[in-house]
Amino acid sequence: MLGQAPDVMSGLDRDLKKVFVKTYGCQMNVYDSERMMDALATAGYAAAETAESADLILLNTCHIRERASEKVYSELGRLRVLKGEAAEAGRKVLIGVAGCVAQAEGAEIMRRAPAVDLVVGPQSYQRLPALVADAAAGKRSIETDFAVAQKFSVLDGLPRGEESRRLDREATRDKNYSAFLTVQEGCDKFCTFCVVPYTRGAEVSRPVAAIAAEAQRLVAHGVREVTLLGQNVNAWHGEGPDGNDWGLGRLLFHLAEIPGLDRLRYTTSHPRDMDDALIAAHRDLPALMPYLHLPVQSGSDRILAAMNRRHSRADYLRLVDRVRAARPDIALSCDFIVGFPGETEADFADTLSIIDTVGYAAAFSFKYSPRPGTPAATQADQVPEAEKSERLQRLQASVNRHARVFNASTVGRTAEVLFERKGKRPGQIVGRSPWLLPVHVDASATLIGTIGRVVIETLGTNSLNGRLAAPAAEPRIPLPMEATA
Repeated sequence: MLGQAPDVMSGLDRDLKKVFVKTYGCQMNVYDSERMMDALATAGYAAAETAESADLILLNTCHIRERASEKVYSELGRLRVLKGEAAEAGRKVLIGVAGCVAQAEGAEIMRRAPAVDLVVGPQSYQRLPALVADAAAGKRSIETDFAVAQKFSVLDGLPRGEESRRLDREATRDKNYSAFLTVQEGCDKFCTFCVVPYTRGAEVSRPVAAIAAEAQRLVAHGVREVTLLGQNVNAWHGEGPDGNDWGLGRLLFHLAEIPGLDRLRYTTSHPRDMDDALIAAHRDLPALMPYLHLPVQSGSDRILAAMNRRHSRADYLRLVDRVRAARPDIALSCDFIVGFPGETEADFADTLSIIDTVGYAAAFSFKYSPRPGTPAATQADQVPEAEKSERLQRLQASVNRHARVFNASTVGRTAEVLFERKGKRPGQIVGRSPWLLPVHVDASATLIGTIGRVVIETLGTNSLNGRLAAPAAEPRIPLPMEATA
């Protein structure tokens, strides 16, 4: 996952040291883990294949999912034993906790887990080499202060040579033809169920020059598809090369001009930030893939208001209509929370009905779980666990039904597929469809890294199967505007 040793050693120790990073949660955390590796490479650290072989173990945590903290403490219990065994063998191992749980519970982590040597929040990864040096000298450190944190300093302040070395390290493994690129961090929406504003801070956007430079370096190392990341990515507004404030739509057009960058995606979005320029990009920019993750969370206006979503059901459905008018073949995915405090069966019925109205191609759905420090966590009208579980099952069954309809609508059509790796069977390769579904094809592995036209023939459980189209294959037929049950 994390690559080979850098060519040049500097910083803490000129002897080769190893770091193992275990990543929890979303794509943002995957991206952050790589940036922590970038920072630690300057201090002479290379990747360890396992925690047991590492001198430094970092848990990059996520606070969104249910029982996130408990999972971290459970893992820390295992690592405490590993650290003790290493000490008995005469080897010093450092343990650090990073990410959103670290930001939210730094002092509590230090109290409950004496084996932890350092805690660092998402805004302070540029200080990792110094914090690790302190830990090596016996000083336990917590760095979760927004006031001293410098957003994106790991992303934009790292010497370019270190970024290139990271990409060179990645190139020694199976080549990646798609990559994440963070453009925005934090959120100003303050949904009542969400910890992001408290753990990631206010919205901050990277400038266009920094984003484009990173995209160019990714392309130089073979990447053909980039997904722009942000907690609220379509709220991105960064300084453009002309000195003016750009929006995400304009950024996408700018990145599409990079030679070799063939496909673009972005996630995750808020309905209030889908502006005209971004919708126009879905209509006019061929490189922008026909896939949009647009969370609604609930179909009930009453629950949406309690969540502080600041949009109504009707607002959301009008937006869906506008997006589909711009790009009829688009696949829509969503997030849903079931059992939000005060949710009645009637409220839940509204959520099921919005699924039927939109016909999502995919969705992520969760039972509501209180996040400490959020307004919803203290509400008295919590929904019983059994009701939440039963509603979640019904919701997932509905989503799955519509996803099957959408997937079935691709059969017989021709799609451009980015081939990324070998399949499980000999002679099989796997690629990524425009709608993000994996596509299995019997074809030569020499096609990996290319984009080919594939006729979709059958459905797998969570994938598509197809054959290479003839050079003069039939033109692509748009998908239906809506998937219907």
